[in-house]
Amino acid sequence: MAEPAATPRILSWVDRFLIWTSLSLGGVTLAGMTVLSVWNVLIMRKAFNNPIQGAEDVLIVMLVSIVALAIPLGARTGSHIEIEVLESRMSRAFAKWSYLLTKVLSVAVLLIMTWRLWHAGQGAVRFGETTQQLMISYEPFYYLMAVSVFLYAVVLIIEIGQLVQGKAVMRLRTESQTL
Repeated sequence: MAEPAATPRILSWVDRFLIWTSLSLGGVTLAGMTVLSVWNVLIMRKAFNNPIQGAEDVLIVMLVSIVALAIPLGARTGSHIEIEVLESRMSRAFAKWSYLLTKVLSVAVLLIMTWRLWHAGQGAVRFGETTQQLMISYEPFYYLMAVSVFLYAVVLIIEIGQLVQGKAVMRLRTESQTL
């Protein structure tokens, strides 16, 4: 079994950054979505029969923002899906190396995704990628997703470093601490 270790300094900084961005920016965005949804559906649509034009466009880009803010925090807390069906039948050494290989391949895929999302953001205006009603460009949201996926790759690189050093992967614990 890998030895537990103190959280590396860079990981502490990444944790603080991810918690702040996810909870504060994500919370404000979620509150905005709630207010806009209630105002549009209950008041404007049901009471006045005059819904806000483009409200769905704004809600879509806000939802994309919330997902982008949640991706790297989900990586740190271990909330992404992992299938561990065969792990109990593997030797400890094989399980460690397969876990390490999986993380290395994941970093490669995430870096390719980062590159492609950034590239898509650069072409979004040129190709007219916008929302349907308000014509909000997808460009900044591609960039936001690229940064988010890149942060996920950074988290995995830090975890790979922990595994190579023979240490247990330190997850961000949220159940016993106040975020």
